[in-house]
Amino acid sequence: MTAKPHPLPELVSFLESLPEPHILCDRSYRILAANAAYRANCSRPDDLIGRKCFEVSHHYPVPCDQAGESCPLARSLKSGQRERVVHLHHTSTGESYENIELSPIRDSTGEIAYFIEKLEPLPVARGLASAQGLIGRSPTFRAMLELLARVAPSDATVLLQGESGTGKELVAQAIHEGSRRAGRPFIGVDCSGLTETLFESELFGHERGAFTGATARKVGLVEAASGGTLFLDELGDIPLTMQVKLLRLLETGTYRRVGSTELVRSDIRLISATHQPLKILVAKGKFRQDLFYRVNAFPISLPPLSARREDIPLLAEALLARVAPERALKIAPDALACLLAYDYPGNVRELRNILERASLLCDGDTLQFHHLPEELQSPEGDGPIEAPLTQTTDTRTDADLAVALQAHKGSRKALAIKLGMSERTLYRRLKNIP
Repeated sequence: MTAKPHPLPELVSFLESLPEPHILCDRSYRILAANAAYRANCSRPDDLIGRKCFEVSHHYPVPCDQAGESCPLARSLKSGQRERVVHLHHTSTGESYENIELSPIRDSTGEIAYFIEKLEPLPVARGLASAQGLIGRSPTFRAMLELLARVAPSDATVLLQGESGTGKELVAQAIHEGSRRAGRPFIGVDCSGLTETLFESELFGHERGAFTGATARKVGLVEAASGGTLFLDELGDIPLTMQVKLLRLLETGTYRRVGSTELVRSDIRLISATHQPLKILVAKGKFRQDLFYRVNAFPISLPPLSARREDIPLLAEALLARVAPERALKIAPDALACLLAYDYPGNVRELRNILERASLLCDGDTLQFHHLPEELQSPEGDGPIEAPLTQTTDTRTDADLAVALQAHKGSRKALAIKLGMSERTLYRRLKNIP
């Protein structure tokens, strides 16, 4: 009886025929093969075979799920199905977010023996690269990014929900840049403060003579956004009477200019945003329930900056480069600890303002503690901030943390500042202490 040929050479040959970056791994994370596209995308193309995928992609010493990320291989072993995640990978051009699609390969007995991993650029990568403030590595940021990656290529209506200053318009632009409409207009309108008549004219346009002062025909924003994306910011402020006409636009794809009886067909993708909980507005009768269901097809919550403190150093570096592009400014350790401890009611917008002010007060090349606003220098209830310890979090043992906790008399927040780490990191470390 002729032995059945081993499937590995066939899989390797199959990978080489694919234009996108692919690797073949076993159940132990070992890379068995990598095609030419993957090698060209890799930071160390000559040192792949036999290494663990998490070592190559992330430079981690342990699998992704043990380093605070979602591991598609572990998920696939559990589900038995294809898995998709968004990861920040080391590539030949530096770190970049990529879509990872992992497919299990079963042997003749039905058991999962191998995995094929496909890499592709994140659809929203272009928008993220140019969007001020959309930078991060924290779990909450990555979770949001994965939702953006899934919805961007579609035409689904998106509702962005988040506090003021979290970057809702930047996220909307990133979704547009990652869509098939990227080459067409992105038109944004702030719905707050617009009267009913003005809102209708702005959105749908008007004919000459439609009302007093209408001396010429005006193209509305829906028409201006034709083929592209219409972004409605502060959706909760739209007057109830106008909500009916917006609902009709979404349901029928048609509208009428003010002063016209002619139906005009629209071709837009709608992205809307609000800092108000629309469900509560619906309950109060201030927002139509049927419109809510229309705009809420794919909701995305934008995390406040206080929920992604790990991203503050990255954001601060990027924002400094924008507010003071001619100066290579750095941040002193005690000033950074102060920035990490603040709650940022104004979110990323407030961080940018703080850094711009500090850069104007700084005559040297390093932002110091005294350059920061007073409300950051002395958080309420914690007293004066102590300078952070020079020892790094990576080398400090759990025993060191236990001793520091026992000796500390203030809040956990103040202790995190003293130790030079974020409050979230401190809580995570303390959970591991028996």
